[in-house]
Amino acid sequence: MSICIFPGSFDPVTNGHLNLIQRAAGIFESVLVTVMINRDKSGCIPINERVGMIRKACERIPNVKVDVWKDLLADYVRQHPGAVVVRGVRSVSEFEHEKSSAAINRQLLPGLETLLIPSMDEMDSISSSTVREIASFGGDISKYVPECICQDILKWLIPSDQI
Repeated sequence: MSICIFPGSFDPVTNGHLNLIQRAAGIFESVLVTVMINRDKSGCIPINERVGMIRKACERIPNVKVDVWKDLLADYVRQHPGAVVVRGVRSVSEFEHEKSSAAINRQLLPGLETLLIPSMDEMDSISSSTVREIASFGGDISKYVPECICQDILKWLIPSDQI
């Protein structure tokens, strides 16, 4: 069975993430979207809420599962023998960063493969940090996040004095 792991913070999940998940689901038999916990960042949206939002956004993609991991990605992949890591890239600088990360992961787990998928042109400007910033100023994020979870995201990103 071909499995890929799509790791990220997904704080929040965006249409760019969803596009990559859908594309990976068309290539691999199973896609494991893994919310990685960064010990240095608390995040804006609690982990359990992110997991729920990703599940809701992906409920029509039958070969997608959502998981959480708090340690090294290489250790997570080790628990899923034969899995390939999938990462999206929007720019040359992201490509360089992801290429370096892939090299480190291969050092930590020889044989670990990383597939870098370029974003669709219309998704190049979408990032979780951009969505958070737009929402914090009361802007419309509906074209950047899955419609089915837009209101869920706003509950966490709109400052309480703007509600």
